[in-house]
Amino acid sequence: MPPTPPSTTSVGRFAPSPTGPLHFGSLLTAVGSYCLARQAGGLWLLRIEDLDIPRVVPGAADTILHTLDALALHWDGEILYQSRRSARYAEALALLENKGLIYGCACSRKEILASAPHPGEEGPIYPGLCRAGLPPGRRPRAWRLRVPARSVTLFDGVRGRQSQHLAEEVGDFVVRRADGLFAYQLAVVVDDADSGVTQVVRGQDLLTSTPRQIYLQECLGFPHPEYIHLPLALATDGKKICKRHGAVAVQPERGGPLIASALRFLGQPVPAELEQAPAAEVLRWGVAYFDLRLVPKESRPLSDKVPTWPS
Repeated sequence: MPPTPPSTTSVGRFAPSPTGPLHFGSLLTAVGSYCLARQAGGLWLLRIEDLDIPRVVPGAADTILHTLDALALHWDGEILYQSRRSARYAEALALLENKGLIYGCACSRKEILASAPHPGEEGPIYPGLCRAGLPPGRRPRAWRLRVPARSVTLFDGVRGRQSQHLAEEVGDFVVRRADGLFAYQLAVVVDDADSGVTQVVRGQDLLTSTPRQIYLQECLGFPHPEYIHLPLALATDGKKICKRHGAVAVQPERGGPLIASALRFLGQPVPAELEQAPAAEVLRWGVAYFDLRLVPKESRPLSDKVPTWPS
């Protein structure tokens, strides 16, 4: 049975992947989601997204937890680990199968690339090769969700109205991978619903995934949370800051400046007198004054003045 969702009316969450230490791009999401959840008087939950086991770095989850604690980003309740929830994901997959919404797919990536009519933003659009049944002599490699020939629309807290035509822009998407692992799209939808999450704050790189998750929520009978996609911090190569660009220094005396830098990147006018304050004090300011209307709509390069990397 899934866990009982919290009874509070507002529940936010932070869901890092333990593929390395926390980096500034992830810290932006942590700070933004924390301030908005606390500002609403709600809970701030922590989920470790260790579903993709081959990419998990041993010890990374503990390092992330230590970093959050050092920066006064304290979460509520028990930590949810995706790697321990396979049985729950299997229940959701079985429900989709019983409704006739998923089907086995025998296609390899090479076959999809050869047959896809045109590429989408996140790769080839699945052309439906196995939608009517598996070819003779083929066994299913993955399981896909049938998508409707219509648009899914949402209102994002930063970028406003967003719409995606699932059939034309994505195609039937994978809910269980060829390696047997459950897909991110399915796991995150089940986790958010089971935890009672009402507010999802994350990076803009996940905005194109949201219509798929909304459709999955419809299929599974789950409510739709509020979505807020924050701008990304870009490195000098123009790509989003990630673990290859460095890790946040876990030094308590630098915690305040680091939190202040994250808030300022998100458009919040942190007073100069708080520049050297402890992390907890800067966070209290963020909770009291965070204004979603000030958050930039576009991602941009990270300033050299941000005290992010260890010296």
